Amino acid sequence: MNRKTLLFVLLLAVSFGLTAQIPPGYYDDAQGLNGSALKSALHNIIKGHTEYSYNDLRDFILKDTDEDPDNPNNVILLYTGRSQSKNSFGGGANDWNREHVWAKSHGDFGNSPPCGTDAHHIRPADASVNSSRGHKDFAMGGQQHPEATGCYYTEYTWEPRDEVKGDVARMIFYMAVRYEGGNGEPDLEVVDQINTYPQPKHGKLSDLLQWNIQDPPDDFEIHRNNVIYGYQNNRNPFIDHPEYVNAIWNPSSSSSSLEYSYNVTIFPQPATDKISIRSDDLVKDYYDITIYNLFGQEVYTSDDTYCNGNVMTLELPDLKPALYIILISGNEVSLSTKLTVQ
Repeated sequence: MNRKTLLFVLLLAVSFGLTAQIPPGYYDDAQGLNGSALKSALHNIIKGHTEYSYNDLRDFILKDTDEDPDNPNNVILLYTGRSQSKNSFGGGANDWNREHVWAKSHGDFGNSPPCGTDAHHIRPADASVNSSRGHKDFAMGGQQHPEATGCYYTEYTWEPRDEVKGDVARMIFYMAVRYEGGNGEPDLEVVDQINTYPQPKHGKLSDLLQWNIQDPPDDFEIHRNNVIYGYQNNRNPFIDHPEYVNAIWNPSSSSSSLEYSYNVTIFPQPATDKISIRSDDLVKDYYDITIYNLFGQEVYTSDDTYCNGNVMTLELPDLKPALYIILISGNEVSLSTKLTVQ
């Protein structure tokens, strides 16, 4: 096995260490797949979820899924990031309401189950900001929004704040896999276009792919996925496995034939400027270390890094916050795992 082959394998196999929260065997049918085969397998895993009413979202579900971890009386609003009282739901400019991240007019599914009440893509949002977003596609660029100052918009596009760009992308990708046209449901697709209204499509694919890498799942998003699973009995696979995004929509960047190394750990994670790498397979020797982004591009390499036992220390280069793959090779071993940089 050469290094390039191993790298491609990692892009599918790397995980965020969430297996304690994922039911055993939940993704077994998706193993070793990519492209349309993986998309189909994931659809079969997550379809037919338990349905709730639109009022249920308002009355208790969103108050649970999006609760402010620092204030249980509040929810966090998607586009502004503001912590706001759970009791301030309404239509006033500074109230919060229910935002369909996959705009419900892109497929004309309204507020009815299953699409219109699927909590995986419905988030609390400031009411006036929600109105400004409207049914715009997601893409980079535009003028700064006067209230949601981290967001930018044009006539046809909406760019969310950096802290939730990946969240938005993974919600859009979830919808495109969950709803494939069966049982009277719409067939939703992600496209590399804007101004897609009122078609059952959402863009812009190229920006969403980048956002998935730029903003990996954080604790809030991971917790939210777990809470929704408790209600709907289905998960957003792209939070559990963000590498599945490239495997479906950019399959040339990844393939699958092997599993990644479970006998190596990196700490701390998320990392900033320095990490420690531990494995019982490491000995006193020199190792080559290479870091790749999820597009398979090499972003750092270090030859002859010395390990003084089964733990080695690495000073990180200046990396953008994102998910990476780190490969350690030498002394007849090849070790690899994920690296999350903040």
